Amino acid sequence: MSHEEDAIQIISRFGLEMGVGEQTIEQACLAHNVHTPTFLSIVNYKVFHQRALPEEIDVPTLQTYLKNAHTYFLDFRLPRLRRALIEAIIPADPATKIPNLILRCYDEFVDEIRTHIEHEDEGLFDEHEHDDQRITDKLTEIKNLIIKYYPPSQNSNIENRKSNITYLLIGVMSDLWHTEQDFSDHCAIEDDILRPAMTKMQALHHRRHQMPETEELSDREKDVLIQVVRGLSNKEIADVLCISTHTVISHRKNIARKLNIHSSAGLTIYAIVNKLIDLNTLE
Repeated sequence: MSHEEDAIQIISRFGLEMGVGEQTIEQACLAHNVHTPTFLSIVNYKVFHQRALPEEIDVPTLQTYLKNAHTYFLDFRLPRLRRALIEAIIPADPATKIPNLILRCYDEFVDEIRTHIEHEDEGLFDEHEHDDQRITDKLTEIKNLIIKYYPPSQNSNIENRKSNITYLLIGVMSDLWHTEQDFSDHCAIEDDILRPAMTKMQALHHRRHQMPETEELSDREKDVLIQVVRGLSNKEIADVLCISTHTVISHRKNIARKLNIHSSAGLTIYAIVNKLIDLNTLE
């Protein structure tokens, strides 16, 4: 597949329209709400074989690209290829049953792609990580079947059409090869770009939402916490512990920061769970 064909496919799968005029890539992407670094990453990967960094990828944008590719495969490329295959092989001698068997092999290939795409849409990547090679192997098998076993026609009425049939077969072989390349690139984008980007996104999400680590309270901070839980005011705590009110306030700020607990009820629960105070002594 040429760089021009790659570029056209990428443009369409990102939802960009033809006729962008003199717009720059960034302007065209902004006009269609497409994440520009993700667009450029796919261009560089498909055209120049440069692997993208996960931080350059916007996962929802890439998922939209892949789903548009699914629609292209299932609704356009594969049905069109089947029609071309029928046109090329049906004139062969039907007595051999080879044309129908080749077509059956193709339909099995389409079913596998459909299943692969359904699992991909459901996010079940790991369960079907070996599907890619099996699917491309089946395409290779179809090409080999045509090359090795395509039966010549025995009907003299279509003798003059043999050259046309040959051209049709060449066209089908070319389409099969392009489909194999396109599907292989599609799977590689899933493996080399989408998965690392999703892993990085999930790691960031986990770090942002995980519970902060609790710092250890000093002995004096525990003393202050006990008096707070008992309901004493800052001045009363200062008198009991023989420290200044300012020091009490400072300790309370440190307690709240270290525990990430700011309510009296929360501090009480912490003190009970960590056995800093006996539940029976609380009013």
